[in-house]
Amino acid sequence: MNPFNRRQFLGAAALGAATLSTLRTRAADAPATPAPRPVKLGLIGCGWWGMVNVKGAYKAGGAQVIAICDIDRDHLEATAAEIEKLQGSRPLTFKLYEDLLAVTGLEAVIIATPPQWHAIPFIAAVNRGIDVFCEKPLAYDIREGRAMVDAAAKSRSIVQIGFVRRQSAAFQAVRQFIADDKLGRIINVDAQINFTAGTASAVPTTPPPALDWDHWCGPGPLIPYSPQVGHRSWRLEQTSGQGHLYDWGIHLIDATRFILGETSPTAISATGGIYRLKDKITTPDTLTVQFEFARCPVTWRHRLWGSAELAPEFNNGIFFYGEKGTVFVTDQRWIFMPNGKGAERQVNETKSDLVPLHVAEFLDAVRHRKPVSATVAEAHLSTSAVKLAMIAYETGGRLAWDAKTEQITNHPEAAKLLKRAYRAPWKHPHVG
Repeated sequence: MNPFNRRQFLGAAALGAATLSTLRTRAADAPATPAPRPVKLGLIGCGWWGMVNVKGAYKAGGAQVIAICDIDRDHLEATAAEIEKLQGSRPLTFKLYEDLLAVTGLEAVIIATPPQWHAIPFIAAVNRGIDVFCEKPLAYDIREGRAMVDAAAKSRSIVQIGFVRRQSAAFQAVRQFIADDKLGRIINVDAQINFTAGTASAVPTTPPPALDWDHWCGPGPLIPYSPQVGHRSWRLEQTSGQGHLYDWGIHLIDATRFILGETSPTAISATGGIYRLKDKITTPDTLTVQFEFARCPVTWRHRLWGSAELAPEFNNGIFFYGEKGTVFVTDQRWIFMPNGKGAERQVNETKSDLVPLHVAEFLDAVRHRKPVSATVAEAHLSTSAVKLAMIAYETGGRLAWDAKTEQITNHPEAAKLLKRAYRAPWKHPHVG
């Protein structure tokens, strides 16, 4: 699992720029430019973000959704109707992913389920030779991620993971800026996304009639249903989304690795707690994590309350502190603040339509069997880093990580959390 090198970066950046140009000019050039061959897609997980990816595919061009599945009957029907309206044909509908994967002519699937339902359908798809666009995080636990990497390596499938910020012109520019030594040696990196989380009722109640809650929980523990752990709100539930760093902050940890050319941290420590949202969520509303990478330490911070900032422009993004100054980068903007009294900061505004670009790269790779920027191996590194952070938070220890063997070497109790026991009848895909 080598880091994304300079040549790969330049290729990805060129692809991103070319794809963005295509998206902007397709309407004007349509008479002269043949439309791309439609890729026949399936959608596993018909919630909000699944349709964001589907609409990204339509905007990219050359996509036809022929089948969808969801264990919520209402979501399934609403999504089928919306897709029919958008593309003019109604997809086949199924409750179970196994039936969707058996559809004749299916080329690729989008997996947009909660993380406890990533590994099983992902492995089933690549074992069939079906291409996969899978949402982040890659997996619920590190051993699932390893099984997914190994399954993909044995298949002929194209796999793209939903780290859309690899398409950001701002992040790409900062990577080049640092590679050109314009910031000097990087001493430290700070990343954060603070926001005020909305919560629903955490009081257990009967699941909606259309929702198969037992199947929704799947290989994870069967927890009582409440609006707080149901659709969308599962992101702050420990048994599914695993919290703000795991669900959302992972984008910036992946972007940090991408920019620095880093692989895995060697040690991880974490501190925090549930201070403001006690009895409403099961993951920390306040968290600080120290990732010790070879190049420099990376610090993550978040809070899910009181997120009004003294300087709101810095609320969501990454600071790179170097010998020659500081860079701050977020999705559509990056700022260089040189050292020296009176030095004027340099603000660079960018424009990147992240989801359509990322899906366009995937569809192009499916048609032409080309590499992608957010591979399953790269996603496994980023997902492992944030999972180790959550294990460090849960156990209260500084964890030493051997990336080669994928083992926590100094904390036996923490090492037990690298693999979650599956609930019957599901079986964990990692042997050992």
